[in-house]
Amino acid sequence: MNKKWMKVVFPFVAVAVGVAGMTAIGATKGDGDKKAPVDIRPVIKVESVFAQNYQVQISSFGEVEPLERTHLAAQVSGEVIHWHENFVPGGLIARGEVLFSIEKDTYEAALMKAQADLSLAEAALIEEQARAAVAESEAKTAPKAKVTDLYLRKPQLLSARAALKSSQAQLKIAQRDLDNCEVRAPYDALVVARNLGKGQYVSRGAEVGELYNIEYAEVTFPIAGFDTTFLPERVAGLAARVTVKGATQVYREALITRDLGIVDSATRMSHLVARIPDPYSLKSDLPPIKFGSYAKVGFTGKTLEDVYRLPQELVTNQKVWIVDPAQRLEPRNVRVVREEGEFFLIRGDLMDDDKVVTTLPEYPQNGMAVKLAVTDGDLKPLSDQPGNKTAEQKAANR
Repeated sequence: MNKKWMKVVFPFVAVAVGVAGMTAIGATKGDGDKKAPVDIRPVIKVESVFAQNYQVQISSFGEVEPLERTHLAAQVSGEVIHWHENFVPGGLIARGEVLFSIEKDTYEAALMKAQADLSLAEAALIEEQARAAVAESEAKTAPKAKVTDLYLRKPQLLSARAALKSSQAQLKIAQRDLDNCEVRAPYDALVVARNLGKGQYVSRGAEVGELYNIEYAEVTFPIAGFDTTFLPERVAGLAARVTVKGATQVYREALITRDLGIVDSATRMSHLVARIPDPYSLKSDLPPIKFGSYAKVGFTGKTLEDVYRLPQELVTNQKVWIVDPAQRLEPRNVRVVREEGEFFLIRGDLMDDDKVVTTLPEYPQNGMAVKLAVTDGDLKPLSDQPGNKTAEQKAANR
């Protein structure tokens, strides 16, 4: 009986145990498959931007040249009896110093003769004036027909006065020739060449040397067409800085003096001139700047108002990507006003405190959801520039 009962009950028990086991297994498997939702939004970084006023920096290059060059020539003839020890190529000579001297005996004698001739002319004039006075006194009692200009000695008086003026002129020339026996530096000068020696006879008008003016130097530099728009209305008088690179960099303050007023037919560029005082540092302890050096000239141009200064890699196809408050990408149209080094100065649809994306996803799309790696980090490249302030700083200063 028991065996028969077991045969009947056992299949149902086995089925029940199997169902229970499968249920348990299913429940266990379901618990293991439960996972947290995955955030597939790309991670980006953003920085805030602010519009500012930016003073454009313009730079160009040119050669340092003397303000003027002088080819010295003797103004009198004679033997060279002395020349300045610095009157050699490369020598520096101050304004007014004697470069060389010519033998003076002949010109001293000429001066003495001119002085003597002047004394004789003065005496002759005094004599004629006395005779004219006597003739005028006698004319009061003489018949009118007899009283003529010749009787009154007017021609003789005019001749004596003319002779006096001629003597005065000859004295002036003789004094000038004597003074020209000593040739002096017309300005603080660098000697470039000397073509004479002691004992040498030089003729009037013969070239004897070449000098460069070192009181001022000039740098003529081109302005590219894209920089012309940013030049101030008046360039004369603008402060500039001249930099010469070498073993050490030399900086000197300069002044832009003029625009050459023409556009080069080959390069289509205009040219400005910057003037450097005392380039060879005769009156200061600054490092000298030598003629022929290649120099960079930098100065400030116009002030651009309400522009954004962004790294170039953030501007693509005249667009900048920002993140809206819902953390979605949004493109903004911008216009590049000027390129300065690694940055663009731009205007466009940006607004202050917009969050500009600095690390874009591989394929950015308008409206793409993103996740911020850095919540804020103000991008303030303009505030680091001298003379440029944010709107908040300007308000605080007021």
